[in-house]
Amino acid sequence: MLSYTTYSEAGGVGKTTLAGFLADEHARDGRDVLTIDMDPQYGSLTHLVGVDAPRDDSDADNLTRHMIDRELGDFDDLILETEFGFDIVPSHNMLESLGDLLSKIEEMSADLDEEFDPYDQLRRVLVDAGIAQDYDTIIVDPPATAGPHLYNAVNATRSLVIPIEPTGKGMQSVIGLEELVEGIEERIDSEIGVLAAVPNGVGRTSDQETYLEEIHARGYPAPIAIRNRESLFQGCWKEQCTAHYYVENHRSRKRDHEMETLDQLDELAASIEEVAGA
Repeated sequence: MLSYTTYSEAGGVGKTTLAGFLADEHARDGRDVLTIDMDPQYGSLTHLVGVDAPRDDSDADNLTRHMIDRELGDFDDLILETEFGFDIVPSHNMLESLGDLLSKIEEMSADLDEEFDPYDQLRRVLVDAGIAQDYDTIIVDPPATAGPHLYNAVNATRSLVIPIEPTGKGMQSVIGLEELVEGIEERIDSEIGVLAAVPNGVGRTSDQETYLEEIHARGYPAPIAIRNRESLFQGCWKEQCTAHYYVENHRSRKRDHEMETLDQLDELAASIEEVAGA
């Protein structure tokens, strides 16, 4: 089983874009992929892959209901197909209240001398639903803030893929990777691994080797550095599709730099699979 969470402390570094692109790459490798969108924002993975989900319907079953044990149906009914060969559990507005809801249940459980771990509910839901029997790859995309969404995601996957901003601020993020990982481990009381750190949006004047060397020096896999591909990535969001689909269906001609990026994404996915022993 290959499972990981895409996460970065900084917003706007392509975390969700990378999650969608990697899901596409793993599916192209013949893997059965399930993505889980835990971000309550509208510009989330669900939007990127063009899935029409009832996120505004307060009466609809959704992931949050299952995590607080108030589900309205089977977990399998939450899973929707995408056009790109992988499935998704879509986002829902109720995710905005996840932290408060889990805290209330934790308090009630304590009053009854019952155990309840607010950071172990996604893992419980996936185990109870037998997801490992249907999928060999799970990618969870939480919001870019520390909290119950992130801790549940990491507790369920035990691995991270971390995009890095290739700036001075981003380099501080590289230096702080150990602190980030240790902080999450302390929160969920479990060890986690970093399958890849990915400098994303490297400019022509930036020395991508500097970022890769710094990441490698700190003991993390960093197979590629993605140059600034704003036109490609923005095009994918506009057309609500993955990079391969966009190049194949929305470009009249192949562009060398975009084909290079597709090759890099394939290399990144293969590296993640290798590091994870998948």
